[in-house]
Amino acid sequence: MKNKKLIFVVIGLLIALSVNTWAETKKIDQMGRYPFARVKGKVPTQDVMKMLVTRYASDLKYGFEQAGYPDLYEPFLAQLNAASFTEKSLPVGTIFPWMLFRSKGKVQVIKDVEWAGKAPLDVYSFTVTKDYKNYEFVMPRPCGNVALLNVVEAIPPAVCDLKVSPAKVNVNDAVNIDMSGSQFATSMEVAIYDGAGSLVATEALTPANPKWQTKFDKPGDYTLKAKVANQRGDVTGPGCEFKIHVNLPPVCKLSITCTDCKDFVGKPIVFDASASNDPDGQIVKANFEVTDAKGAVIDSFMDTEAPFTWEKIFDAPGNYTVTVTVFDDMGVAAGGAEPCRIPFAVTQKKLFFLAEGGLGLLRGTYTGVVWARLGILYKIVPDSLDFILSFGPGIPVTGAPWTMFVMGNALLNVHAGPAFVAGGLGFSTKDQETRKGGIDAVGQVGVELFKGANSSVGSIFGELRAPIITSGRSFDENHKLLLGFRYIF
Repeated sequence: MKNKKLIFVVIGLLIALSVNTWAETKKIDQMGRYPFARVKGKVPTQDVMKMLVTRYASDLKYGFEQAGYPDLYEPFLAQLNAASFTEKSLPVGTIFPWMLFRSKGKVQVIKDVEWAGKAPLDVYSFTVTKDYKNYEFVMPRPCGNVALLNVVEAIPPAVCDLKVSPAKVNVNDAVNIDMSGSQFATSMEVAIYDGAGSLVATEALTPANPKWQTKFDKPGDYTLKAKVANQRGDVTGPGCEFKIHVNLPPVCKLSITCTDCKDFVGKPIVFDASASNDPDGQIVKANFEVTDAKGAVIDSFMDTEAPFTWEKIFDAPGNYTVTVTVFDDMGVAAGGAEPCRIPFAVTQKKLFFLAEGGLGLLRGTYTGVVWARLGILYKIVPDSLDFILSFGPGIPVTGAPWTMFVMGNALLNVHAGPAFVAGGLGFSTKDQETRKGGIDAVGQVGVELFKGANSSVGSIFGELRAPIITSGRSFDENHKLLLGFRYIF
């Protein structure tokens, strides 16, 4: 009995010398004194180490249970034979979560043990995988102890990477979504939310197909939220986000000088699109177009600078429509409907005053005469046919037998571009005391020199006045040749 007690005391002293405990960590400075399995030879091979573990499988199972890792035993045993051993030298200070050893023939477990030897510890290292974790075990040489060195995730967390281009698009433009930069992901998903936070669409992606192209059919702000998962199916982190803006169309506004443009032939009419605006950009150009009553385009104008107005003079009356289309800096157009299409009517002034005068010759002796007339002009068919009514005095440049007289005209004036021909009846009072007044046939040929504001016109013309054959008034003695200037206003 005394010898047995002595043996127990010695064993206890040896354990106390080899394992020192401070706080919760035990230190061991020798290896091989209490081997889990006895190893023959100083440098055993990997096969020998594997054979030892297999031979003591039941003890190993008991040890795993005592260590608190019963579920790890079967994967350990199953993967051991196929495992690839790595030779390592662990530095002094290496801590093992637990180690199996044998004392008095029984398997023991020591936890939180630190290698405190004088030199690095030579070990065989191998890895067992279970539940997406890698457990690294070591077996010190030459003893057959089994120790857990560390535990790491076999599958690292998935990392989300979301790229979207472009960041601003028009309606129905292609948007490219790319998650190919995500790491360690086996599944991916992109969700699209509108500005109100409502879900618009989702798309499942994979590492083999990490790209998606989509379109937006409504303008506004959208948020793309992506998430990724690894083989464990865990979604890692909050995912990643990207904001995209779908361009809002410009707002077209058009005003016009008048819609019932009375007497506006020859006057400027202003089409004004300056009030147009773009809610998320700027207007860069405006295209104006004028069509006639049949819908045919008669004129157009592209304005690329603010304030986007067009001033146009109409040479003919009629019913017209002006249309403006404005473009924003993304190339989106707006226009074509009210209020950007406005019908309007242009009418032409028909009744004008006129003043005319000039020089002439009075037949008899072809005496010179200065003359002037006032009157009115009525456009029967604008720019084609006019009616002229005028009268005024003629003053011969010599005295008796010539005397001042009055003449008047009622003419139809026919246009051919700027040229015109007029004809009709007139009257002349007596131009000599011994002559009689009477009805004249009047003819004119002339040409327009200019057109001014408010449809005013200046022209020159020649006039022949021939008496209608009556008693005492012959053509030879009573015709008149006049050269004059006419101003219509």
